[in-house]
Amino acid sequence: MKLPLKKLQIVICGLLFTIMLYSQQGFVHEQSDGYMWPEEESVLAKLGSWQDLKFGVLFHWGLYSVPGIVESWSICSEDVDWIPRDSMMKYEAYKRWYWGLKEQFNPVDFDPDQWSTVMQQAGMKYAIFTTKHHDGFSMFDTKESDFSIAQGPFANHPRADVARFVFDAFRQKDFMVGAYFSKPDWHNQNYWWDYYATPNRSVNYRIERHPQRWEKFKQFTYNQIEELMTHYGDIDILWLDGGWVAPPRQDIDMEKIAGMVRENQPDILMVDRTIRGKFENYQTPERSIPAAQLSYPWESCIPLSSDWGWIPDAKFKTAGEVIALLIEVAAKGGNLLLGVGPTPQGIIQPEVEEILGEVGDWLDKNGRGIYGTHITPHYQSGNVWFTAAKNSQTLYAHYIPANQDEQTTFIEWEGNRPAKGSKITLLQTKKQVKWQMIGGKTRIYLPVIQNRDRMPLVFSFQKE
Repeated sequence: MKLPLKKLQIVICGLLFTIMLYSQQGFVHEQSDGYMWPEEESVLAKLGSWQDLKFGVLFHWGLYSVPGIVESWSICSEDVDWIPRDSMMKYEAYKRWYWGLKEQFNPVDFDPDQWSTVMQQAGMKYAIFTTKHHDGFSMFDTKESDFSIAQGPFANHPRADVARFVFDAFRQKDFMVGAYFSKPDWHNQNYWWDYYATPNRSVNYRIERHPQRWEKFKQFTYNQIEELMTHYGDIDILWLDGGWVAPPRQDIDMEKIAGMVRENQPDILMVDRTIRGKFENYQTPERSIPAAQLSYPWESCIPLSSDWGWIPDAKFKTAGEVIALLIEVAAKGGNLLLGVGPTPQGIIQPEVEEILGEVGDWLDKNGRGIYGTHITPHYQSGNVWFTAAKNSQTLYAHYIPANQDEQTTFIEWEGNRPAKGSKITLLQTKKQVKWQMIGGKTRIYLPVIQNRDRMPLVFSFQKE
């Protein structure tokens, strides 16, 4: 069935409207119950280096970027509010329309150097790129499928092997680089077999009745990950999504995959997210920050807007909101992975560049209180959060204004008492501030400075 142009336009408009109804939370992966430390010394060393970076970026960019809709999920037939799909089109017709976006995805302005420059200026230190989301559309030149960016209208572009150029652009700026890869593949006939309906996100046939079909899917998954691990240079992180693809029902033989990955990338961090065990080297709470400090490595992944990918007229977090997230995450011992969606044309839009530039300006002055810091047992007092330098004697107090209208000449906190007679320095100005102990609280008198945007202030001091 071929839709008339007018009806297709109505459908697309309807899709964009449903974005407004899409819950800002959407689908959230649950955090794993427990953690298992890696045994390999090189992996532990890489993990320690990664924890020092504190701030990274996650790029979702794919077919869904063309109309600006939620990533992949609209082709999943689950009936939940956060999966938007226009009701004027029957489900199978909708899937055909979605798969057909391959013929429209032609990001001729794709500029990975602009991406890496913007993120470097934002103060980010590592980058994870979505090489394939659940819809199965590969953003690298896979030989296992023709459903990829390198096979459509972008095929003859010199940067058609998109992932290669993204990884290279960030490596050149000394970023750690990571490959996001979806274990489920809804385009693959050995996962969603069109002989049956697709009632939910999972494999749509009984594996025990069709074991050969599942074996083909396992080999396909292995082969694609092997391509990424052998043809795209040094990869620091393999970030596997789709935690429902796991034993006992959907066993893709992670032991075999991990063996191949480690053979080719010996110290890579493997993140089989939400699957507790030796293949989840750090945890990834989604759209949230843990309620308290955790004793093992973790990363909060939170989008800059309400969605991971690009959507039209997005409402973005302010620079101050991003910084406040980063401070809380660092005080609790984690990293912040900020989700950014490049435009359908392949650039980081000016609004995002401006926000991230403000974040970077703040980190230029205050990053000493974030990068390479450790946790301190008493990590919060009201709207003041604490991090510790590696010597554990220098503490950083991060004051986050409660609101834009808050006017005060001093701040106070409990615990983490400065050493008697020590100096407290405001990192933004590198100047000392006046302080005293009053009623068991540390009181800092705020200097008159230009802080019209009410950005967080960071103070360094020697602890008692």
